[in-house]
Amino acid sequence: MKNILDVQKPVDRPVRVLQYGEGNFLRAFVDWHFDILNEKTDFNGNIVLVQPLARGMGDFINNQKGLYTTVLRGMQDGKPTVETRIITSVKECLNPYDAEQYQKYMAYADLDTLRFVISNTTEAGISYAEGCKLTDTPPASYPAKACQFLYRRYKHFGGDPKKGLVFIPCELIEANGDNLKRIILQYAAEWKLEDSFVKWVEDSCDFCCTLVDRIVPGYPKAEAEEICEKLGYKDNLLDSAEIFHLWVIECHKAPHSYENELPFNKAGLKVVWTEDQSFYRTRKVRILNGTHTMFVPSSFLAGQDIVRNCIEDPTLIKFIRKGLFEEIIPSMDGDTNMLKEYAEDVLARFDNPFVDHMLLSITLNSTSKFKTRDLPSVLGYEQKFGKAPAVLSFSIAGLIAFYNGKDVHDRQMTGMRDGKPYSIQDDESALHFFEDLYKKTSDPKALAHETLAHPAFWGQDLTRLAGLEEAVASSLDAIQKKGMKQAIADLVK
Repeated sequence: MKNILDVQKPVDRPVRVLQYGEGNFLRAFVDWHFDILNEKTDFNGNIVLVQPLARGMGDFINNQKGLYTTVLRGMQDGKPTVETRIITSVKECLNPYDAEQYQKYMAYADLDTLRFVISNTTEAGISYAEGCKLTDTPPASYPAKACQFLYRRYKHFGGDPKKGLVFIPCELIEANGDNLKRIILQYAAEWKLEDSFVKWVEDSCDFCCTLVDRIVPGYPKAEAEEICEKLGYKDNLLDSAEIFHLWVIECHKAPHSYENELPFNKAGLKVVWTEDQSFYRTRKVRILNGTHTMFVPSSFLAGQDIVRNCIEDPTLIKFIRKGLFEEIIPSMDGDTNMLKEYAEDVLARFDNPFVDHMLLSITLNSTSKFKTRDLPSVLGYEQKFGKAPAVLSFSIAGLIAFYNGKDVHDRQMTGMRDGKPYSIQDDESALHFFEDLYKKTSDPKALAHETLAHPAFWGQDLTRLAGLEEAVASSLDAIQKKGMKQAIADLVK
């Protein structure tokens, strides 16, 4: 069989975008957007990817010269629809943890055509890491990398205000652009960089806050051979996703100017430029992402592997709908009918017959995800109703049960389900917390108390919330004594 390079040659364009992150989501969402932008407008720009971690997809991407195929599938107008596209917008992927590639990566700071910086380093990525230095090659945290990169650009162009960069982070945290800017400036102060550099960052660079919405299962392992047969070529980087997409970009400095620079709407893409994306963000994070995080760890331990199968399971769909319509939506402000309509659309997207969205892929960094996606609903429900929400409390117990593992290394540890191992992936501090906790105790009350009282997970002590600790402990007790499937069944009776 031919390979992808036999049917499509790389397209040489000026590099206009630097992207921290090379995972499935960015490639099926952001890079897909830019590919259509290149096809349908005069944007004419390529993207250089940068691995945020030492281990990544760089070698696979470079072996195919940046080329790969997106496979979008879903229901449109009641009909099953499949859209494939060879993405040519990626020039290469660099691993800055390799000495030679680090130098090549940093040299892009000197590039005159560079304008935009995209990122998705997961919810844990936009955070301050103590000990990062300007001389590190590279620094550990993404904001430190960005500060280092900006400083080189500032020095190379002599502080030219026209050479500032526009950051469009896609991490699913509130005010992602504002937080990225804040931490970059924190490093600038810590590294004692010139006041003129700080002013250049403030005045000449921009940090947009964003919301991204597309379900991306990624590489369709079980179907890859069949898909390649239909395509007529081999592609080791197939990236599957749903057809639906929405990108909301909040800018305060010059949204209309950016809209002209990135004419996504002229290309027929659903991109919203706005000065306030709070409505879109709250709706999506708490209903779509919050529902995912609410049911996925528990559903995995109940024996399921794919999102769609959870929706089709008569017990799990009761669990999901109860948590979504009786707890998450009631905890929110806004038009209830609009929220319910969006929620029904979300469940339909979860039931996409083409998408095998693996539960384990969603569990990545579940501790930080729960804080961002579900904790606001827990707090909102408790504030409105004066008690702990039953399903969301159970989902915390499910999270604790899921993180029962050992042998932490390289941001993962091993748990067991029905006698078979599974991978738990998160920040190593979170993994060590649970590994150490389970070494000390398996008592449900102790597990609930220690986890809820851990401020690094929640930013506060959740044991103070009315009835939450008791509800989580009771759910953990039921899970341990009856098994996850029966515990869920009893909860939704």
